[in-house]
Amino acid sequence: MAKEFPVPPVVFTPSTPTHRRHPVPGVGASSPPAFAPPRPSTSSAANPLPFMSFDVSAAAASSSSAPPLYTGPIGIGGSGASFEDEPPLLEELGINTRQIWRKTISILHPLRTADPSLHADADLSGPFLFLLSFGLFQLLAGKFHFGIVLGWVTVASLFLYFVFSMLSGGRRGDLDLYRCVSLVGYCMLPMVIFSAVSLFLPRGGGLIFGVGMAFVLWSTRVCTRLLAELASSGDEHRGLIAYACWLVYMLFSLLVIF
Repeated sequence: MAKEFPVPPVVFTPSTPTHRRHPVPGVGASSPPAFAPPRPSTSSAANPLPFMSFDVSAAAASSSSAPPLYTGPIGIGGSGASFEDEPPLLEELGINTRQIWRKTISILHPLRTADPSLHADADLSGPFLFLLSFGLFQLLAGKFHFGIVLGWVTVASLFLYFVFSMLSGGRRGDLDLYRCVSLVGYCMLPMVIFSAVSLFLPRGGGLIFGVGMAFVLWSTRVCTRLLAELASSGDEHRGLIAYACWLVYMLFSLLVIF
């Protein structure tokens, strides 16, 4: 037989008590309910969740009174130019691809004389590209020479610049160290072609030595003319300049052969 337990009723009073009231002893009041949860105040009766209150009319009024956003073209330094009018990224970095291509074409023809006016505006983007290509072809041949190539080009440029300083007695014209590095790097283009051709030539034969000598003479001829044209007293010592350039590019050809 189940036993019944008396359960006190739960009463929600319509008033707004904030705490449970206990009867005063001796006063004939009814016993307090077992559970009487607090009710919200009259001011928050319309909004049961006061922390999530949102007035739509106030938001609309504030949005209408706010200043409009600027939708005009965005420029740099307040110039008002749009992104479409900005120069390309390569041009901002100082890399002129058209000029690099023209310099490459002027050196690429072995029988045509290179234009010294093109190389008066020196840059290192083209030489770095040629040296990277030279290292990649050497890597295909099983030789890891990236550091050696960069080091040798730097030493060769310092060597040629020192030779010019000694021969000209300080009268170097438009030739400085930066232009010297640029010229030596651009004249590495025949060596890059020789490095690519050597992948298909037999090793240790006389053929690869003959082809290598032809490319060395090609690089020496171009580099000697450009250095002599940019230097003020280059024509007086063209033979010595040619010998120094021949030594530089002969080292690179030996690096390809061996």
